Amino acid sequence: MIIKTSYKHLVFLLLAAVLLNSCKIRQGYERPKDIVDEKLYRTDLLPKDSTSIAQLSWKEIFTDAVLQKHISKALENNLDIRIALQNIASAEAYLKQSKAAYTPTLTVGPGYTFQTQSLNTQFGQIIGERRYVNQFDVTANLSWEADIWGKLKGQQKAQMATYLGTVAAHQAVKSSLVASVATAYYQLLSLDEQKKIIQNTIEVRKKNLETTQALKTAGTLTEVAVQQSEALVYNAEASLISLDVQIQILENTISLIMGEPSHSIERTNLSSQNFNLKTDLGYPISLLANRPDVKQAEFNLMNTLELTNSAKAQFYPTLKITGNTGLQSVDIDHLFSGNSLFATLVAGLAQPILNKRQIKTNYEVSLANQEKAYLAFRKSILNAGNEVSDALKMYNAQDQFIALKKKEMLAYKKSVEYSQELVNYGMANYIEVLNANVNQLSAEINIANAEYVKLQAGVELYRALGGGWK
Repeated sequence: MIIKTSYKHLVFLLLAAVLLNSCKIRQGYERPKDIVDEKLYRTDLLPKDSTSIAQLSWKEIFTDAVLQKHISKALENNLDIRIALQNIASAEAYLKQSKAAYTPTLTVGPGYTFQTQSLNTQFGQIIGERRYVNQFDVTANLSWEADIWGKLKGQQKAQMATYLGTVAAHQAVKSSLVASVATAYYQLLSLDEQKKIIQNTIEVRKKNLETTQALKTAGTLTEVAVQQSEALVYNAEASLISLDVQIQILENTISLIMGEPSHSIERTNLSSQNFNLKTDLGYPISLLANRPDVKQAEFNLMNTLELTNSAKAQFYPTLKITGNTGLQSVDIDHLFSGNSLFATLVAGLAQPILNKRQIKTNYEVSLANQEKAYLAFRKSILNAGNEVSDALKMYNAQDQFIALKKKEMLAYKKSVEYSQELVNYGMANYIEVLNANVNQLSAEINIANAEYVKLQAGVELYRALGGGWK
């Protein structure tokens, strides 16, 4: 009785030791403490209780109804989106398989064996004659591995991280796609605005050419002024052709993003855009909550950590239980009788000793992969902060830049009027008029470009903070 009690205590202590060692082997995931820097954005605009614009749906950011229609179509038809969805489906299938690793493997099926021995063997010579044996069976085979050290658990958690990573990758594709459509759309509006400016400039320059020809006839100007005025008309007309080419190429690009053949793109105009972002960004930690590529990098770090846990568990003994049962008979007529029943159960504990260093190599590689994943995660954070900082600076600087460019354009416009008036009275050289005209056109084009750059910076800021996938 005392021996039986001691035996039970020994078994209990062994099981407790196994469980404790199992806990020590597994390392749970904790986000690295040095991964986030509060100065990530390079800005003082970081109120404690702010809400990031990335929390807003893209429909709340891009209020142009035509643009919303294009974005919806791109999200529905884009091929990269559909590929990302298939990646999620594949990862989900592997995740289900990893969960099933805890359950036993069971196979059932009938079998037939025909056997005859060689007469030239020692056994055949003892028998002295050839015998023929037919054997029929219906067998069930079972195999199960006890996950004592967390090897299977590590693989399952690794697959879960992979699955979540594909979901984040899908979100990243959506975010990038929304930003691409919006940026291309705003660029198209900017080109339309530039085209109007060029068209108006052509009309003005043609009138100036007529004026120059008249002043030459009156003896006020020379043929040089006429040729220079004519050259400005040709220059503007050439710029108009270049703009038409850019517009069609951009329309083709937007069509491709929407998964459609090239066609003309419906659009509004640049002046009707209402795109005012609040730049209360919140703390840099919000990048981890919203930006899909950063989340994907963190899930990859989780994956490598769990694979390291699984590789470490390979150093310890493996407990496997195998068994088979069924019916066997040399006569099919008696196969389903009680005498045909057989069963075997085997439990084995295997400790790897010599395996050509494979287990250690796998573990060392998993540690290296884990370090690479950590560095990639940190790089994604730094990259995200850099993109936010760039977009924020660009977006906030554009209003002042546009205001100065408008003042510059008005000054050139007045310069053209004053120069033309002085030429009419013979008090100035017509080259001054031509230079002022060229400068005015350049200033008008710069204003249209600056308005597009602000819209582009706003889109990039929204994407850089992780917006667009909701």
